[in-house]
Amino acid sequence: MNFANIFSDYQINSWTILGFFAQFLFFMRFFVQWIASEKKKQSIIPVSFWYFSIAGCLLLLIYAIYRKDIVIVLGQSVGSFVYLRNLTLIYRQGKTAI
Repeated sequence: MNFANIFSDYQINSWTILGFFAQFLFFMRFFVQWIASEKKKQSIIPVSFWYFSIAGCLLLLIYAIYRKDIVIVLGQSVGSFVYLRNLTLIYRQGKTAI
């Protein structure tokens, strides 16, 4: 296997950049969760985790629709309801954003 040509068939365009940005948002949700947990010395899920989740989810959904990838479309569609529901529950309890 020639590792120099492993990515030669991929094109970088605005859709690829959108996909990478969406993946970055998903990474950020885990990063902020890790930092918040380390500060408190216990497992914490900050409100910003859910905002990063929604943003990453919606951008990946747009990307998946463009790519016509039914697996990602269905997965991200279901996930968006979970993220929105968690934010609804948080704000009904009157918690502030972290």
